[in-house]
Amino acid sequence: MGRLKQKGKAGAAKTYITRSSAVKKLQCSLADFRRLCILKGIFPREPRHKKRANKGSTAPTSFYYAKDIAYLAHEPVLNKLREHKAFAKKISRALGRGEWSTAKNLEDNKPVYRLDHIIKERYPSFIDAVRDIDDALCMIHLFASLPSNPRVSPALIENCVRLTAEWQLYVMHTRSLRNVFLSIKGVYYQAEIMDQNVTWLVPYQFPQNIPSDVDVRVMLTFLELYQTLLGFVFFKLYTDAGLVYPPPLDSGRDESGAGVGAFNLRPVNPATGGPMSDTPKVSSKEVRQTIKSITAESSSVPPNDVDIDRTDSFHDAAEEEFVPQASKSDLDVPSSLPTLLSLSSLPKPSSTNIFAPYTFWLSRESSRSIFEFLIRSFGGRIGWPVSSGGGSPLTEDDEAITHVIIDRPTAKGDTAQEQERRRRRKYVQPQWVVDCINAGKILLEDLYAQGKTLPPHLSPFGERDGAYDPTIGLANVENSLTEVDDAELSEDSQEVEDVEMGSELEGDVKSMAALAVATADDPEALRAAELAAEAAGVDFGTFEKEVQKKQKQQKHKGDAVVNGGGEEDMNKILMSKRKRQLYERMKYGEKKRATEHAKLEEKRTKIEKDRRRKARAS
Repeated sequence: MGRLKQKGKAGAAKTYITRSSAVKKLQCSLADFRRLCILKGIFPREPRHKKRANKGSTAPTSFYYAKDIAYLAHEPVLNKLREHKAFAKKISRALGRGEWSTAKNLEDNKPVYRLDHIIKERYPSFIDAVRDIDDALCMIHLFASLPSNPRVSPALIENCVRLTAEWQLYVMHTRSLRNVFLSIKGVYYQAEIMDQNVTWLVPYQFPQNIPSDVDVRVMLTFLELYQTLLGFVFFKLYTDAGLVYPPPLDSGRDESGAGVGAFNLRPVNPATGGPMSDTPKVSSKEVRQTIKSITAESSSVPPNDVDIDRTDSFHDAAEEEFVPQASKSDLDVPSSLPTLLSLSSLPKPSSTNIFAPYTFWLSRESSRSIFEFLIRSFGGRIGWPVSSGGGSPLTEDDEAITHVIIDRPTAKGDTAQEQERRRRRKYVQPQWVVDCINAGKILLEDLYAQGKTLPPHLSPFGERDGAYDPTIGLANVENSLTEVDDAELSEDSQEVEDVEMGSELEGDVKSMAALAVATADDPEALRAAELAAEAAGVDFGTFEKEVQKKQKQQKHKGDAVVNGGGEEDMNKILMSKRKRQLYERMKYGEKKRATEHAKLEEKRTKIEKDRRRKARAS
């Protein structure tokens, strides 16, 4: 006789565990449990059969994998949280009794946990960490723009500001920035780090408020993890680039509002691993010769275990550059193995230095933090007025300035000096810088001149095929404008033959009837077609007859489509329920995108018509 199965001992009831049971098993508070789940990357699961997983109960609850909870039970951070709970009780008791020395000793020995082992567990390789820093960068840029309050300490915000400056310094130094997009939320950046695209969002510099209904504790837990992650990643990136991490901060320039310019990038001394010093270098060969001379003075016979020639040979072998050898199996194919030296010496793409020949001056109304980062990332030089902060390498009357980034309308009554500057410099709006970066080349400044209407600013982040692109000319715009021009000319001349008028009227009736049939499901659109026919002088009876005729034609076409589309319906019948629902969602998304595309095309056509009419009238 087989073993009897007990209820709740196997299957989904054993695989999943409820949140309340997990908190009870770990013997921690709900806040600590939430913190542990965030740090370890454990999230609720959705069982296929909730009633079975909840042992017959239908009460709403959250489920976790039982193995994940067992994994949390051995977490060192959990022990530290328990120690902190005991520490809180002890220090509150000491303060209540007035034992100040005991409270001070407890505060000095406060339990602190580290997240280094969690970072190593969650990101086994460095590439995994680089792929996952998008959210971390967005979070630290968000907190760097927030004001301090009792829930967010000033030291935390200062640390976030330091991390953002270190990231921008690295991107500017390595010329890794690729795309930029100015959106309503903020500025989207995309950089290429170790062949991985890293995208992050930076909010605009407006006064921010922390809403009272936002649970800042959850965000601070994420921020705690992200700060540790970025510390590891930045150290590795700076070390590979041959730079000292963290970069030294000049406190004087920082107090004057230099921003990113307050940090100094210093190369690493290969001998000591620290920053490069101004003292002359001493080679290892000179050191060995000095040691040899000292040994020779102390003893006429050198020791037998000293082998200078062998050390020199090892040193020469270590400094020898790698020489690729030809393949022994295939002699015709030359050997071209890439090395770290050859990869570092490869020329960078020309698009990363598009601003190298130019020098920019930033007007006071433009955001200095954004455009300093953009222009320096692509090899340009930039200066700014004192009102935007200190540390500007240029002055406004510098002869080397070629472009002025300005975002205000043109002013009348310029002085002679200002007119001379305008002849020597090009005044462009800020969008010109971003569009040049996305295009990978220098665009014409005339379209972005001061006071002109700017062209559309499009997102450079891989749009889908067939998406609406306002830069592509419409095929129907010119035809529509020609029809409008013909109508205006006919109104002015008023010498049209009756036969021609009848044919045009008949064409209008057919087009309006087709529009009414196409929008039969929409009462408002159908009513609009009837009003348009009435405004055109079409009799309602004639309009109704034409609508009925078009409906019959549409019905015949629909029957033909149904007969031809039977194969598609059969394929849907043969699909499983899940695949059929996925297919229907895909079709719904395609239809929705096509409708949005058509609306945008119609809106653009209308705007173009109005613009042409105004131009003709003027």
